[in-house]
Amino acid sequence: MAGVRFTDLQSRPMECLDFTSLTLDEFPQLVPPCETAFHARMAVWQMDGQPRTARRFTVDNNCPLPTPEDRLLVILAYLKTYALQGVHGRLFGMVQGKAHQWIHVLLPALLAALRALGDAPARSLSALAQRLGVSEADAATVVVPLEEEPTPLAPIPAAAPASPLVPMTGPNDASSAPKTLLHRRTVRAARKRTTPSKMCSWSTPCFSSSS
Repeated sequence: MAGVRFTDLQSRPMECLDFTSLTLDEFPQLVPPCETAFHARMAVWQMDGQPRTARRFTVDNNCPLPTPEDRLLVILAYLKTYALQGVHGRLFGMVQGKAHQWIHVLLPALLAALRALGDAPARSLSALAQRLGVSEADAATVVVPLEEEPTPLAPIPAAAPASPLVPMTGPNDASSAPKTLLHRRTVRAARKRTTPSKMCSWSTPCFSSSS
């Protein structure tokens, strides 16, 4: 199952930017540290997350991501588009299960590489201020706060129509059909006329006395 490879984007600068948010000049600079972090992880862990106790990790001919550039491309594209794993796997020539494994292997490797480069995202205002070498007050000026607009409430009508399920789930009204009293003399007589004879056997058809 063929998929997108980095070689497909080398002559398409805008597509590389769309897939990864990196230019063709920036992308190669991130490849070596990510590959180092990737192999450091694979020296300890297997693809399925189990501790590595047997042979060392090697890239074989059947690997869906055979080059360091392809491995960096697949994880950057995942972070950029955040597609479903089945869709992402299809894009890069893998089934959903393989895409799941690669994503969970490459995400920690990418984060480790970014931390080594000093480019990991700052998770707090103090960490951002320390990275920029400024005070927290100055760092706060470059942070754009997220403004959440209040959700407009729909006006409640004065007399809301009843739910269409109410007539089906509510208690039934009293039936207007006339009630049959089983203890009446005429009812008992009718039941006797339609009762099969006690002399009927399995081999003899039973008929009511009225027939």
